Amino acid sequence: MNTSKHPDLGTALEQSRSGLRDNHRRSLTRLLFLVTGSALVVFSCLQLFNGYPWVALVELFASGLLFYGVFCLKTTAHLQQWIYAYLVSLFSFFIVIMLLPEASIAAFVWVLMMPVLAYLLLGKHEGMILSVPFMLVGGVVYYLFLGHVGSAHRMIDLLNMVLCGALMQVFMHMYEVRREEAEQRLVDMAQTDALTGLANRSNFQSTLARTIAECERSGTDFALVIMDIDHFKRVNDTLGHDAGDYVLRSIGQCLTERLRTTDFVGRLGGEEFGLILRDAKPGDAFELMDELRERIARRELKYGEAGIRVTASFGIAQWPEHGREAETLFCVADRCLYSGKRAGRNRVAPAGAGQPPKSVGSMAGGLG
Repeated sequence: MNTSKHPDLGTALEQSRSGLRDNHRRSLTRLLFLVTGSALVVFSCLQLFNGYPWVALVELFASGLLFYGVFCLKTTAHLQQWIYAYLVSLFSFFIVIMLLPEASIAAFVWVLMMPVLAYLLLGKHEGMILSVPFMLVGGVVYYLFLGHVGSAHRMIDLLNMVLCGALMQVFMHMYEVRREEAEQRLVDMAQTDALTGLANRSNFQSTLARTIAECERSGTDFALVIMDIDHFKRVNDTLGHDAGDYVLRSIGQCLTERLRTTDFVGRLGGEEFGLILRDAKPGDAFELMDELRERIARRELKYGEAGIRVTASFGIAQWPEHGREAETLFCVADRCLYSGKRAGRNRVAPAGAGQPPKSVGSMAGGLG
């Protein structure tokens, strides 16, 4: 079994806090630090000429920290803390600038940038939690800046600010909600076998690798099972590919109904399925698969006027007895599977068993 070279999409989605993956957030944050730091150098000079030396010093100090952060963000493991420190400081700075006695009315447009930056870097939930309080404070400061709003002109200014800020917040939130839903659908499609609804090969590989890592930490066992429908080609040749698809869907349903909630099943391709039996000793894995084998053999699938009976063969590899790597386990389970097929099919063949695989005869591929 070749290990997937693609990232585990499900895990990546869970770990991402926004529409950007961590490496993209890191690059964007470094760019924001660089741009903000450069801008603060310019603003500090202007504030000095404007008669606010203390503001100029604060901006110059903040600029130095941002330039330092550009280098730290290359390798830091505390990306989220850096982002929070940056956004909280930046939003607080916006409020302070608006509170200056001679603040420019143009300074209030920065309030509208708060939800954009917060949602972009923190995602839907954390972005909303951070941006809403600062936007409310910014709205209050703007109200105080306008003074008496009894005139229609001042009221128009206030309403423009409030409505624009509220719409910006709502639009960013709605965009993030829809984006998360669309991304989740794409991930589900990328990880699901379209015919059976089970996990596809790539998803199974990722889950197997994750299971091995979890068992390494916890010291628990698991079994890897490769299952193949016996003489599946006969179904396609006799009744057509639609009937074959029906059989695959039915087998997939049978697997999910019988397996435990802690187990995992996926379609590896064609008529081959993979199963991960967590916390299963060799004897337990054999009994569970033999019961499943019997269930499949007894089941008659109705397809139109025809009754279809199929059987399946199973190969079992145990972690860590038969290998600690995914490729090794898969090879062992695969060899057991085809050993059982050569011995007559409709068998459960565990690796290293002291007795021959159990058989109930060759009923494989029978059509009723």
